[in-house]
Amino acid sequence: MVSAPSANALAESLRPLTQDPSRAAIFCDIDGTLSPIVSRPEDSQVRKEVSVLLGRLGRRYARVACVSGRSVAEARRLVGVGAIAYVGSHGAEVLRAGAKHPELVDAFAGWEGRVRDFVSGRENKRDFKLLRIRLEDKGPIKAFHWRGSPDEAAAEDILRGVAREAEAAGLDIHWGRKVLEVRPPVHVDKGQGIRTLVESSPVRAALYGGDDVTDLDAFDALDELTAEGVLDAAVRVGVRSPEGPEAIVRRADVVVEGVPGFTDVLIALAESD
Repeated sequence: MVSAPSANALAESLRPLTQDPSRAAIFCDIDGTLSPIVSRPEDSQVRKEVSVLLGRLGRRYARVACVSGRSVAEARRLVGVGAIAYVGSHGAEVLRAGAKHPELVDAFAGWEGRVRDFVSGRENKRDFKLLRIRLEDKGPIKAFHWRGSPDEAAAEDILRGVAREAEAAGLDIHWGRKVLEVRPPVHVDKGQGIRTLVESSPVRAALYGGDDVTDLDAFDALDELTAEGVLDAAVRVGVRSPEGPEAIVRRADVVVEGVPGFTDVLIALAESD
């Protein structure tokens, strides 16, 4: 088991960013990283102190962005900081700091109607209601949640059938932490959004913090950008949780315990000399 870093060890790990904030970027997942995982996504909250920290970091570092499977609009509402960037819908949307409207992958947007038609009415089916399977609208992505179902195994079994039907209809599916997403068959991931923001800025060092499978794509992007010479240094922060993938811990440069542990990372970034 990897131990959480001491204050001195954390400060040393973050030095590639803190030694020159004007050329550093901070990227982080939201659910499970900035806010605790909850049964209903709409009940998620980012604590005010975390939002304040992100605002401080946005004024000090060259680039700060929150990266989420949620839509950009929902991610921004949840975090509540207007002066930073957002990557939404797993990389399909990028909202730059200060911009009013997000950039959306064109091919992704063209499938939104077909995804909506596929999921339409499913949440009102009897089995879905009995098992409390909930539908979340993420714009081009629709997500079925079964966390908190009275029979989670039965709910997951039903959704495996939905996944097979979605694939037969030519759509993509993605499994997360007690969530099934139905997506357009266009490849997007969190790493693409990060690459877009890094390549359009003067940053030479970047950090990403996350807790789930989709965050591994962000780790990949940092690895690739470093190998290509776009970045001189990258710091991968794995947020450990009971349901998180083991690879998050295995591949991380720094491992922290849950949302409080990642908040300590933000504090260290904000308060470094």
